[in-house]
Order: sequence, then C-alpha cells, then structure tokens
Amino acid sequence: MSLDVSPALLAQAERGDVDEAAFVDCVRTSLPFAWEMISSLVAQLKVDGGDFADNQTPPPDEYARGQLLRVLASDAIRGALERHFGVRLAFQNCHRVAVFPLDPAVDGTLARFTSIRNQLLNQSPELRDC
Repeated sequence: MSLDVSPALLAQAERGDVDEAAFVDCVRTSLPFAWEMISSLVAQLKVDGGDFADNQTPPPDEYARGQLLRVLASDAIRGALERHFGVRLAFQNCHRVAVFPLDPAVDGTLARFTSIRNQLLNQSPELRDC
C-alpha cells in the first residue's frame, strides 16, 4: 500500500470531496523519506536560488527508493506536492529528484533535464537494478 489513509480521509473520498491539505498530510506521514527529500530540495532552491535543486545521492535502501517511486509515479500525489510546495518536480534514475520553480524563465532548463538525451547521459551501471 502506498499511503496510510485515515478513516476520516477515506470517508471524505467516499463522499467525493477531499481536502487537499489533508491528502498532502497523508503523503507526508506515509512517505517520510520522499517528503523529507522533496522538502529539503525546496528549501535548498529557496536559499540558493538558481534554476533548480536536485538530489544525486541514492536512497539508503529499497524502502526509501520505493517511497520516491510512489510519490513521483502517482499523478495525484505528484500534483498535490507540486501545488503544496509551489514547484515543478522532475525525476531521473530512481533517485535523482529535482525541483524547479514555477517560472517560465527555467522552462528550457526543465526541458533539458527531462530530455531523452539527459536521461541517457545520467545512466550508470550502478543504477542498473534500481
């Protein structure tokens, strides 16, 4: 299971109206490694500025890697986090998460980061099984 959904949040979903802040909190508590990584990248982007902030360190274990995969593979989770943090998320190599500001001036950098070329250039034998 990806998320630890409380009975109250499940009841909201069953009624049809879900409070996004409650959903984001569910993600935060259910996937703490992924939450912390994205939170720290957002903070780094705010402090350092620039076009983006990214992580290039592999997760410590498969449990943590699975959290990243669940966050970034789910359109609902990814979209909610992008809205919550006010950023765009990008992902490579099972662990290279990047946050980009909502600024059209960095669209070219985001396009390069997410390009087929950069995906290929960011491969390595160590990541073959991730």
